[in-house]
Amino acid sequence: MLKAMRKNIKSLAPALWLVIAAFLITIFAVWGGGGRLGESRATNTIATIGKEKISVNSYYQNLRQRLEMLKGEFKDLNKNLIQQLNVPQQVLEQMIQQTLLLQKAQEMSIYASDEEIREKIISVFQRDGKFIGYEEYKKILNRSRTSISEFEESLEEEIILNKLIKVLTAGITLTPEELWENYKKNNETAKMEFVILENDKVELEEEPSSIEAQKYFEKNKKKYTIPEKREAELVFFKTEALKKEIELTEPEIEEYYKENQPQFEEPERIKVSRIYTPYNNREKNFVTAEAQGILKRIQQGEDFGGLAKKYSKDKKASESGDWGLHEWKTLAPEEQGEIEKLSEGENSEIIKLEEGVSILKITKTTPSALMPLEDVKERIINILEDQKARTLAEERINILYRSSQKQKSLDVAAQISGLKFVSTGLLKEGESIEDIDPSATISNTLFQLKEKEISSPIYTYKGVGLAQLQKVELPRQANYAEVEDEVKKEFIANKKKEKALEKMKNVKAELGRNNLEDLAEKYGLEYKTVNEHKREQYLSIIGENPEIDRLAFSLPVNEASETVEFENGCTLIKILDRKEVTKEDFEKNKETEKENLLEAKKNKFFHSYMIKLREEVGVKISYDLFLKINSDVLSKFGGEE
Repeated sequence: MLKAMRKNIKSLAPALWLVIAAFLITIFAVWGGGGRLGESRATNTIATIGKEKISVNSYYQNLRQRLEMLKGEFKDLNKNLIQQLNVPQQVLEQMIQQTLLLQKAQEMSIYASDEEIREKIISVFQRDGKFIGYEEYKKILNRSRTSISEFEESLEEEIILNKLIKVLTAGITLTPEELWENYKKNNETAKMEFVILENDKVELEEEPSSIEAQKYFEKNKKKYTIPEKREAELVFFKTEALKKEIELTEPEIEEYYKENQPQFEEPERIKVSRIYTPYNNREKNFVTAEAQGILKRIQQGEDFGGLAKKYSKDKKASESGDWGLHEWKTLAPEEQGEIEKLSEGENSEIIKLEEGVSILKITKTTPSALMPLEDVKERIINILEDQKARTLAEERINILYRSSQKQKSLDVAAQISGLKFVSTGLLKEGESIEDIDPSATISNTLFQLKEKEISSPIYTYKGVGLAQLQKVELPRQANYAEVEDEVKKEFIANKKKEKALEKMKNVKAELGRNNLEDLAEKYGLEYKTVNEHKREQYLSIIGENPEIDRLAFSLPVNEASETVEFENGCTLIKILDRKEVTKEDFEKNKETEKENLLEAKKNKFFHSYMIKLREEVGVKISYDLFLKINSDVLSKFGGEE
């Protein structure tokens, strides 16, 4: 249970995690908008939430902890995977969200009592329905490298957050109409056939001429504009290039190994076997009694694997219930919590799950062990070279920055230091420079500078640079030559769309005399069927489409629709059958439906509330520090950046 609770170091309520996921999609796309990128470089603050600050050290420790945890879950964890998972963004966003909510809880005088924390601990750390005892509790925390004070502080915050969420969402209710419409949405289905024609699959008899394209441009010229662009002089130190200047000694490598031994420990490995019995509409008490019988046979000495092969009903039954060293980490939190408490050779008691019961056994435990220096030497060399190259880059960029401020010119300062600048060329906001800045930090920085202004050091995953803004081209109307390719592409797309709609019109006209599948073949369309389409459900190629949902549940059976356009093409549907719900069915399932919909509505409200709270309090993030810390931490992991 501890691992499940510590998965995010400081536990969060489920609703909060939905909010964090949503914020990761939106907030990080506009990071830096609240202040100059590169500012606060001299401070030790990575984010400011109202009057409260998140320190660099606090973020660094949280990020390191999360990555250490992930190393246990992903055998080949590297820079690429860490960045794909958005781990740095998740960690900082979690800290920001928690800070905002804890501030709000304090404002509303919401606290956690010692008794509440004690009850939480007792409920989590149980065996056979009883608290495992202080010594065992302390032992489990030690194995997870967590101090008692740190863990209990995280529990205190979890209790406070849960209380706050309950208070904030207490007034949210459902109307009978909402509940009924939602029940229909989830349970009514339509069987239908449909044909699809994607615009880009339409073939034109001939390519449009330049004259036609120019006429199209003249009719629509207002939509074609050239956005503001900016150009700067740039001096950039690439980390990879600076590594050639780094020379390492054996004592340095040995010292790093000795001082960072936890980094080179093979984590404890636990091999787990499982017997799972699903309820499958049977009485829960009967299934539990059946499992008790199996458990008794295990306790009497029968082979666990043999019994798993005979009685277990999960995907590993044929393998004697063996869930190996890693796959067991996908099991339910209740089961993972039980695994944390067991020692090698021990069996669990009956574990009651949502859809069945299980019995677990730890078949083998391999203690954590320190890898020999020779096995990790190349890794240490990479780490040290990366660290030293980044330090060298930072030293040089800071010297250049001070000189450029004194000279009021990056060009002059670069010449004094024997460096050459390059031109960025004209860049749109958010445009990347592939070789040195795929994340577009440099172009975003340029759009926060005044003309001739010199930036602070700009950190990217590839290194660090300094820019002086030289030129600003304001947005303007495009001429045909500048957007010729775009115009032709759009003109051709419109022609294809017209032809696709014409084909669908013919299909509808002939449908009374032919079936839809034959017409699809005649006109080169894709023919598809779906047996149980629900509202807001994804349809192949089309995606989610409100108009198709409306037609699916309003058209008479065996009647075809008019043509429906979607983003990349058009479709025509025919309803073959429909399953509709009754009020009687609804009444039987009303409470479950109410619980699920209420939770969804609370989550939606909470997301909106967090956006508003964030705006009211004010959140500023030092993006250059964020990138620098991430680069430092990620340098300890292999893989290309």
